[in-house]
Amino acid sequence: MSVSSHPIASHILAGALLLAGAGCMVGPDFTSPSAPVADKWLEADNPSVDTRNQEYRDWWKVFHDPVLNRLIEIAYNQNLTLVSAGTKVLEARAQLGVAIGEFYPQVQQGTGEVTYIRPSHADTTRFPSGVTQNFWRDALGLTVNWELDFWGKFRRAIESADASYLGSVANYDFVLVTLLGDVATTYIGIRTLQTQIEIARENIVKQKKALEIARSKYQGGTATKLDVYQAENVLAQTEATIPQLTIQLDQGFDALAVLLGIPPQPMDPLLKGSSGIPVPPKTVAVGIPADLVRRRPDIRAAELAAMAQSAQIGIAEANLYPAFSLTGTFGTAASNVGRSKLKRVFEGRGITFAFGPAFQWNVLNYGQITNQVRVEDAALQTLLVNYQNAVLQAQQEVENGLASFLQGREEVDFLRQSVAAANAALGLAIIQWQLGTRDFTTVLTAEQNLYTAQNDLAMAEGNVATGLASVYEALGGGWQIRADNEFVPAATAEEMRNRTNWGELLPPPGTPQPAVPALPTPADVSPNPRPPEW
Repeated sequence: MSVSSHPIASHILAGALLLAGAGCMVGPDFTSPSAPVADKWLEADNPSVDTRNQEYRDWWKVFHDPVLNRLIEIAYNQNLTLVSAGTKVLEARAQLGVAIGEFYPQVQQGTGEVTYIRPSHADTTRFPSGVTQNFWRDALGLTVNWELDFWGKFRRAIESADASYLGSVANYDFVLVTLLGDVATTYIGIRTLQTQIEIARENIVKQKKALEIARSKYQGGTATKLDVYQAENVLAQTEATIPQLTIQLDQGFDALAVLLGIPPQPMDPLLKGSSGIPVPPKTVAVGIPADLVRRRPDIRAAELAAMAQSAQIGIAEANLYPAFSLTGTFGTAASNVGRSKLKRVFEGRGITFAFGPAFQWNVLNYGQITNQVRVEDAALQTLLVNYQNAVLQAQQEVENGLASFLQGREEVDFLRQSVAAANAALGLAIIQWQLGTRDFTTVLTAEQNLYTAQNDLAMAEGNVATGLASVYEALGGGWQIRADNEFVPAATAEEMRNRTNWGELLPPPGTPQPAVPALPTPADVSPNPRPPEW
């Protein structure tokens, strides 16, 4: 049975907490800082922009790409950076337990000793008169020292640790959101490079046919060697792009492997099931800028970091005032001097105790404490500015993504027209060259124009998909998938349990798990004392 479940123990605990927590809480009470937020997005009037409030839980599914969905799932379960962020959550939760424990008697020591003593024959003040022979002494005792939280120092410490813990949850969510965006953009980049390589190969086939015609005409005496050399030059330039693109593709595969938490390996098995650049929808749901402040994990983390630091001001300021404490000792002692015996340490006549209040006041601190308060306040102001900057940067990232998505779509439309025109121009150039009405330079120029237009179109289509992914990443979507899941994988949790007793903070599978907060806010932070966590 727990202490909190026993009625008498609950009353005793409540009374002790009331006494220990009596008094005020010095230092500032945290208030959420203001930050500059736009009324609407710059592209809000664009018909492709949906400003209704959205959840963005599974935003990557708008691409309808089963391979991307599978990669996201693997990365969530295996990415090592995310696992590291999860262990930071457990560390912060344990630190909160330390802060809670500091609210209770800070010194609780059981002592015991058996000592063989030779008294000084020249100093009779230390031992009773007449004791001149060596003797044994034994003692058992318990010492308790409880500094009362008269100025709220320990409650501020709990507040700070609680905010830091919730901030670690928000940081985990931000790592998760970043991971989802990185997987999506890396995958889109891979598909774009594969498309560019395929385009290069298709153009190589066309350019080889033109080279064969040039050689035939040269051998037939209807063309010069110059046409052959020019055709070989254009063909070699196009062929040279494939190794360059392959290098980038291999690097993309390596980056994807790290995101998935696996060593470099052939990616073909993982990428089976779809091909081509993921096709984004025609609209993007962005809500309004004010939604961003409530939803982005890094903004929440910045706010909670400021709250944790605000409580540090109160902790430092409490040292300006006297610290009141209750001290008590209880024990037994005995010796074999005279007719006494060591076993009387277990009898009532051996009992000794002492208790009483005490205080300590750092009256001559030479301004050290005052300046420490100033140090903590300056650190808070830095974090408040960081919060405001995080809000601005978040809006910038959304606007950048929207520009890439919306303007990129217009670029794609123009490039498709360019590809169609370049393809038609190449066909006409070949016909006219064969008829002798155009020189071979016209054909070569048309070939280069077609390849450039097709390659530019592939990159533009990839940029549109990447722009949409960056919008949703900037909006802070995706962290919701960790709901009802643990912060570390089962294998990591088992390794930690085998090494250390984590108690209820990391219970075995199949047992009730600790509640996992949603995206936390300062409203979730509490300075109130809680029962100790064993």
